[in-house]
Amino acid sequence: MSEAPRSEAPSAVPPASVVLVSGGSRGLGLAIVTDLLAAGLKVAAFARTVTPELTALGEKYPDHLHYGSVDVNDSAAGQAFVRDVENALGPIDALVNNAAIGQDSLHVHTSAEHLAEIIQTNLTSPLILTRFVLRRMLAKGLKGRIVNITSICAQRGYPGLVAYSATKGGMDAATRSLARELGGRILANAVAPGFFASEMSAVLGQTQLDQIVRRTPTGHLTEPEDVLPVVRMLLLENTNLNGQVLVIDGAASI
Repeated sequence: MSEAPRSEAPSAVPPASVVLVSGGSRGLGLAIVTDLLAAGLKVAAFARTVTPELTALGEKYPDHLHYGSVDVNDSAAGQAFVRDVENALGPIDALVNNAAIGQDSLHVHTSAEHLAEIIQTNLTSPLILTRFVLRRMLAKGLKGRIVNITSICAQRGYPGLVAYSATKGGMDAATRSLARELGGRILANAVAPGFFASEMSAVLGQTQLDQIVRRTPTGHLTEPEDVLPVVRMLLLENTNLNGQVLVIDGAASI
């Protein structure tokens, strides 16, 4: 009896060459943009406000960085920016969803309007952007990569961060489903940093931040430098990681 034909294994997803980063003007987003440019990639970055730091990068890497002022909640502007990027840098084959807003109030004190804004900015708009970029990748026959920047808040409870945590948990869930849906043609993973010593963690107050540091085996809050190698790996390396949420918090959440 003849053997059944073997299904051919899909070829590996190549390293990213043109990466779109949302929220790339400050903080972790700016650090990601800077790191990827230093690694030789072409990068497109947008944010509501273009900072002097992002402008300086544009002057340093004029042929490798395309940037602009775009609100992630303005889907038409975001789609126009994507088309501009393709004309300037070439087809986008990787997306880093980093744009987000924080929360600084207990759930019972958060207005319905602010809840809607958090959900729109941190969950709905990134999914809409991802859909648009994916459709263009697939139409061009590209393989690619998606990295969603989420948060340890999706896995642990913290007061004052109910809606924020819900949106980050939603992005974690979307990451897993995208990995299944895309069948290995486009790799989808999430990076969940612990708390940064930044405005995003100011809601916790110094007492709670000190408690987090005390229960963190590495003895310090997360820094952008802790996250950059993982994002770079997910965009460039052939690791067979897909549909995963990688926590970077020094084991504080264990």
